[in-house]
Amino acid sequence: MAFTVTILGSSSALPTSNRSLTAHVLNADERFFLIDCGEGTQLQLRRFKAKLGRLDHIFITHLHGDHVLGLPGLISSLNLLGRTNDLHIYAHPDLKKILNQLLAHFFTHLNFTIVYHLLNSCSFEQIYEDSKMTVHSFPLKHRIPTCGFIFRQKPRLLNIRKDMIEFYKIPVKQIYAIKCGEDYMTDEGIIIPNSSLTFEASHPKAYAFCSDTAYNEDIIPYIKDVDLLYHEATFADEDHPRAIETFHSTASQAASIARLANAKRLVIGHFSARYKDITPLLEQARTIFPVTDAADDGLMFDI
Repeated sequence: MAFTVTILGSSSALPTSNRSLTAHVLNADERFFLIDCGEGTQLQLRRFKAKLGRLDHIFITHLHGDHVLGLPGLISSLNLLGRTNDLHIYAHPDLKKILNQLLAHFFTHLNFTIVYHLLNSCSFEQIYEDSKMTVHSFPLKHRIPTCGFIFRQKPRLLNIRKDMIEFYKIPVKQIYAIKCGEDYMTDEGIIIPNSSLTFEASHPKAYAFCSDTAYNEDIIPYIKDVDLLYHEATFADEDHPRAIETFHSTASQAASIARLANAKRLVIGHFSARYKDITPLLEQARTIFPVTDAADDGLMFDI
């Protein structure tokens, strides 16, 4: 099962010539989940070859422009492309009112239905589930109500050994029960332990998205042991006072969260446009959490 994240935008409030505004796209077995939608996101989706026809779910952390102003244009393009299937948007309640006003003004007819899922920015909640994964939201610490998201694969069934199927002539009707952990009894009444018939499936993966937020250890239980953590690092350590003032994080603070959460890998992003070279931020983070990468537009992570 594919489980990859592509960075569509890695800048903070101001785009630059090299960095677009915040957006990530998660490819989960060729289903595409968009996380935030800054201005220009639809161009980045095309540039990095995301399949718009399979984009059915959009998750918005909060209602600051650099995270949401790309939505009207994306919706317009989806409509022009002939979309008819529902589009699910997970966001704070005010977005529904704002988008509905825009849609009423600019669209005489929308070919598909927008289904709003209203977020609660005060608690940890499951907001999405299908046969292969779940998505939870959790509160972040910012100037306005803001949520982080964690995407988790569901545990997969055990893999059954093909040589054992042939050796014991296991009927097809018994295979599912064995993959669920049951032993197998032969026609002679001999019990074959499940451990002899199966091997573990790949470990379910998890990806956590934390932007925008001040340093906040309260989120650690929600993101514990994730395979990939994206955490904003808007400012370098020397600009810590500015981070406090704006409810953002520094590179070292992002790394500290990753270390405390026992994340396997950290990606920092949402860089202030004041930094022409973000190498110092990456070095600051790696001093605390060595397995850190800096987000760049188009960079893909295979989780």
